[in-house]
Amino acid sequence: MVCGGFTCSKNALCSLNVVYMLVGLLLIVVAAWGKGFGIVSSIHIIGGVIAVGFFLLLIAIVGLIGAVNHHQVMLFFYMVILFIVFLFQFGVSCSCLAMNQGQQEKLLNSSWGIMNNNTRISIEKKLDCCGLFNNTQNLGVFMSDLQLCDAPCITNSHCLTCGEKMLQHSSEALKILGGVGLFFSFTEILGVWLAMRYRNQKDPRANPSAFL
Repeated sequence: MVCGGFTCSKNALCSLNVVYMLVGLLLIVVAAWGKGFGIVSSIHIIGGVIAVGFFLLLIAIVGLIGAVNHHQVMLFFYMVILFIVFLFQFGVSCSCLAMNQGQQEKLLNSSWGIMNNNTRISIEKKLDCCGLFNNTQNLGVFMSDLQLCDAPCITNSHCLTCGEKMLQHSSEALKILGGVGLFFSFTEILGVWLAMRYRNQKDPRANPSAFL
């Protein structure tokens, strides 16, 4: 049985908002995973991803309520805010995908440089690593960190640098966030169009003489 235009639009908009809620949660969880590892605290774009995920989750809930009740005002604000979220999400996702390893290294170096020894030691214990990068540019800092390092791997005399671990996980996090965010950002244009179409349709449950 084919559903009517109003019912189909309502079901499609509700389903789309459920997807947006899941995407918002995914963005928040992956970004929080990256920050939880102490990996990308210096990459401020991760904070932007968490903000986008939060607003996407919030506006999806508003859209779901508006769709169920065919609430004109909620649907209007839903369209406006969803389009703004699309712009931010598109920009943030492109930035995540465009960030190369060299840029990540610079950010990690600058962040590591302003940390005190206690913070560095805490990160080394958490990630089971010693120092940031073992190269000629950072050799002095690396040797100093190595002397203070108290990570579990010291007992095995084989420790990876924290920079290696951070870059591995930050690259994974940025790729996931950028890919998921960019793909689903285009569906938000569909959401705006669908909400506009549904908002202008007449609710068969309403008073036929009411103005919509």
